[in-house]
Amino acid sequence: MDALNIGIDVSKDRLDVAVYPTGETFAFPRTSAGIEELIERLRPLNAIRIGIEATGGFETIVAAGLQAAQLPLVVLNPAQVRDFAKALGQRAKTDRLDALVIARFVEAVKPEVRLLPDEQTRELSDLVSRRRQIVEMIAAEKQRLKRTTQKRLLKSIERLVAALQKELSEVETEIDDSIKGSPAWLEKEKLLTSVPGIGPVTARVLLAEVPELGSIDRRKAASLVGLAPFVQESGKWAGEAKIQGGRAAPRSVLFISALAATRQRSPFNAYYRHLRAKGKKKMAAIIAVARKILTIANAILRDKKPWQPA
Repeated sequence: MDALNIGIDVSKDRLDVAVYPTGETFAFPRTSAGIEELIERLRPLNAIRIGIEATGGFETIVAAGLQAAQLPLVVLNPAQVRDFAKALGQRAKTDRLDALVIARFVEAVKPEVRLLPDEQTRELSDLVSRRRQIVEMIAAEKQRLKRTTQKRLLKSIERLVAALQKELSEVETEIDDSIKGSPAWLEKEKLLTSVPGIGPVTARVLLAEVPELGSIDRRKAASLVGLAPFVQESGKWAGEAKIQGGRAAPRSVLFISALAATRQRSPFNAYYRHLRAKGKKKMAAIIAVARKILTIANAILRDKKPWQPA
């Protein structure tokens, strides 16, 4: 008997399920009772993977239920599934067909089964995301302030910036409390901030957005964050290696950390100058430094030893 892969399409009220390669489909309501029925139906199938898209909404409680039942859950990037559907020429769109596409995707790609972040990590991730949103709103309002000459509008923008800065301070306090309330996180933050260029903000983004750090190899870490270079070649033509995909928030803070590290007297500055001397373009060299910082962060969390200069 062929190994089974299962796809689940989650909508507001319903869970559509497809089994590949048998083509069997069934559905349950998206309720507590429906999720329990789903689990009981899936258990005897002994599927090697159960795929569900990460949409940041309706799927969360379903994924948590499947993980609690120790079923082989795979949380998928919706964009990758959509691209896969296009490659199959799948134009018709129904919930059952979407579930079948998900099942075929996990069978073809064979993504790694991994655990969802625990509730505490998800809460920290939400706080870190909220901090980032507020910082972006403050920056946008300050840009408007530069372009505005009307006094009434100036006062309005200044009041809003003051309110946002107050909210930012409160969110940062909540993040501080979360970190200090967890001895494990506090230890990890101290380890991460021992690396030149990694400050508290970068450390907390890495803790919240890349909880796998310390338990994966350096290549997987670079791939997760989108710092792994992809070579582009065709025949005799060879283009530059480029980065793409991955988790945007940690990639952004690591890029900023790399910029800071290359401007200090540190091994990263020397590494950056070495790359530039070898002919690396400025942006490629900074990305390489960001990848090196991530590699070191992964290693010190794995070994539980602070960074030491070579």
